[in-house]
Amino acid sequence: MTSTEDVEQNLGRAGGWIARAAELGAELVALPENFAYMREEGGGRSPVAEGPEGPIVGFLRDQAKRHGVLLAGGTFPEEIPDDPERVYNTAVLCAPDGELLASYRKIHLFDVALPGATLTESKGVAPGDTPVVADTPAGRIGLSVCYDLRFPELYRELSRQGAEILLVPSAFTVPTGSDHWEVLLRARAIENQAFVIAAGQHGVHSRKRRSYGRSLIVDPWGVVLATAADGEGLALANLDFEALRQVRERLPALEHRRL
Repeated sequence: MTSTEDVEQNLGRAGGWIARAAELGAELVALPENFAYMREEGGGRSPVAEGPEGPIVGFLRDQAKRHGVLLAGGTFPEEIPDDPERVYNTAVLCAPDGELLASYRKIHLFDVALPGATLTESKGVAPGDTPVVADTPAGRIGLSVCYDLRFPELYRELSRQGAEILLVPSAFTVPTGSDHWEVLLRARAIENQAFVIAAGQHGVHSRKRRSYGRSLIVDPWGVVLATAADGEGLALANLDFEALRQVRERLPALEHRRL
């Protein structure tokens, strides 16, 4: 998606893509980070912060139930009652019946100064501190968000907890995405012998925000199963869990860990 500060428009476009994915037979649908509201970098608390019972999560639960899909709802700005300055950047997972299965608060915050990409996420976001793996109709799913991708120890913990699918909703910058995005995603898949589903923002969001895009689905051998073209769209792939089991049996690296 190419989300902006127009929440109503973003939700409308997200709903259209969820419906399209469901029409094509998708059972698990994943949205990118900040799918409902992509602000121009300026720091401070998100003006659309809400709790888990708010309209953004309500939209996700309704969409999951309407289309009968497992819906990984990117992230939303979760309000912190005792912190008026910051929010959590929270990923949610909704069951096909609309139940909220799991939520994860982004642990690693993107504070960087690169040519063409200076961002200080911690100005308006507080870090989470708990890795999350959820039991779902599609297997055990480990949740993460964007910059988490650079910290393999998080994914080792998700793997230790039995994750077979790793979600990475993202808004990767253009300079980091062009060189690191696919490399890191394939590495996390290979290291943890898991499927990686990485839905990304793409394009120009505002005067100061651009995202790389190229959403990917990667298999446990590191093979890219599907890539979204530039612009708004979707990537679709079949996840072969028998192949996952064979990879783990024939090359049992997860059992060989000694640290």
